[in-house]
Amino acid sequence: MAGNSAPSPVDRHSAEHYAWGEACDGWHLLKGDDLSVIEEVVPPGAGEVSHFHGKARQFFYVLEGQATLEFAESTVSFAAGEGVHVPPGVGHRFCNRSSAPVRFLVVSSPAAQSDRTDTA
Repeated sequence: MAGNSAPSPVDRHSAEHYAWGEACDGWHLLKGDDLSVIEEVVPPGAGEVSHFHGKARQFFYVLEGQATLEFAESTVSFAAGEGVHVPPGVGHRFCNRSSAPVRFLVVSSPAAQSDRTDTA
């Protein structure tokens, strides 16, 4: 925040939007080098490829629906009001195995966009 300007609210309508996968959407609610907050919506049956981040730690927090994080040797499902922390270097894949869309926040520190290695 520069100078004396007051902070203003941000939401999906004012945030930078991007699409990923075949039908997934994301909004950069906060896009900084040291901290990123993204809201995403993943439809039923969709997900990302397995990957890891060398420096970024991530926290996935479900706002609506049911999410699944797949790891090398385990799988965690979590619902609205629940979150999962993924430390740097841990391979993971976010997906939606449910029959309804999942809406969630992913908080990354530092930002994960340029710190990603696909493993699949």
